[in-house]
Amino acid sequence: MLFSSITFLYWFLPLVVALYFIIPRPRGSLLWRNLLLFVASIVFYAWGEPLYVLVMIAQSLVGWASGLLIDRYRGKPVVRAILVISLVIELSSLLFFKYTDFFINNLNTLFHSQLGLLALALPLGISFYTFQILSYTIDLYRGKVSVQKNPLVFATYVTLFAQLIAGPIVRYSMVEEQLTSRTHSLAGFVKGVRRFALGLGKKVLLANTFGQLVVLTQAELHGGGEQSVLFALLFLVGFSLQIYFDFSGYSDMAIGLGHMFGFTFPENFNYPYISRSLTEFWRRWHMTMSFWFRDYVYISLGGNRVGKFRHLLNILIVWMVTGFWHGAGWNFILWGLYMAIFLILEKYFLQRLLEKIPRFFSHIYLVIFIMLSWILFESSSLAQAQELFLTLFGFGSSGLAGIASLYYLKSYIVLIVVAVIGCTPLPARAIGWFRDKTGLLGKRTLTILEPLFIAAILLVVTSFLVDGSFNPFIYFRF
Repeated sequence: MLFSSITFLYWFLPLVVALYFIIPRPRGSLLWRNLLLFVASIVFYAWGEPLYVLVMIAQSLVGWASGLLIDRYRGKPVVRAILVISLVIELSSLLFFKYTDFFINNLNTLFHSQLGLLALALPLGISFYTFQILSYTIDLYRGKVSVQKNPLVFATYVTLFAQLIAGPIVRYSMVEEQLTSRTHSLAGFVKGVRRFALGLGKKVLLANTFGQLVVLTQAELHGGGEQSVLFALLFLVGFSLQIYFDFSGYSDMAIGLGHMFGFTFPENFNYPYISRSLTEFWRRWHMTMSFWFRDYVYISLGGNRVGKFRHLLNILIVWMVTGFWHGAGWNFILWGLYMAIFLILEKYFLQRLLEKIPRFFSHIYLVIFIMLSWILFESSSLAQAQELFLTLFGFGSSGLAGIASLYYLKSYIVLIVVAVIGCTPLPARAIGWFRDKTGLLGKRTLTILEPLFIAAILLVVTSFLVDGSFNPFIYFRF
């Protein structure tokens, strides 16, 4: 079930919200409300993948039971073995569903064999909820969180539909207290609705529209149509904006849903396209993932507290694993390697230069290298990525531009400009400036306009969804 679907917006969510706040809290207990969230999350997940609910529940039980054993045998030599066994079981499930066919394909290529592919569907959200379970067991082993003895509370944490499918990656330590004692208020609920509506608008009105541009340009570039430099550039711009508004929109919706039910989820995006370096970009883009790999992989390998060679190796390992986490393909591994190489170059050579040159030039550097990286990220094969690279730089292209590419440029240029502005803090700053400069009148005006704006978003989004518009979600693949 998608957040951006009629079923979720007008049936599932209103029903869950109504039942959630109707259910009493005897002596302040959240038992029944957590039970409702757990059941609702199971229904939400099972709506599209009923069989794979068992996988998620099984992984939750392994994580919960491992936590009990780690707590029981803390301080004894066996506790490390318990942690390792738990990690192996959790990661084995992820590896089996996500990477089995990748390894079979490579074995067939290497040994000229004909092993059959399993062709397994990837359980939705498995990359995200697996990482959440791992963060609990590792943090418990490190003594950073307390053991959760209640299986319902732990299962609610793992399965919570608000952030189940694509994050943000919520560590147990972030919501440990909120699972059993959280505050509900009208102000918090309104804040959640506002954040959810903003994310919904970003997803349906911007990401989906740019997704259509990506599909159209891909059809031309790889389908024997116009293969101009402008078409390749339109594809890159379209995908760069689609993936940002798609993923940040989903994160906004998840954070908004959390507020509605009394949870505070971590921010996942902080205007990444305004960065001046790749290092800064990854502190702003999908922050919960970046920090997860930093804290549980990079630091575990020794981080930067080692010699130069080992430090370089650590960065390479972390980013190749990050790339592979995104998808079972060599293009993702090369994407991770691409990131690692330029992050190393920045750390040892470029960072000081980027800080000294005018912000405009360092920003252009960042935008160029990020957009080029999306070619590897989006391409279905290395051959397709190579073809797009060559077309973009004029090798084998049909020229700089053609009739079709100029038509699409004229059709999308206004939306591109609006979206680029939306990638910056300018809109938020403009609203803040208006509020500060106009005083009480401005605050009252915004108080009136805000619900009208939210209603307008819901109305327009609904018309798009009823019309059966293009409505994919990029990170469902991962």
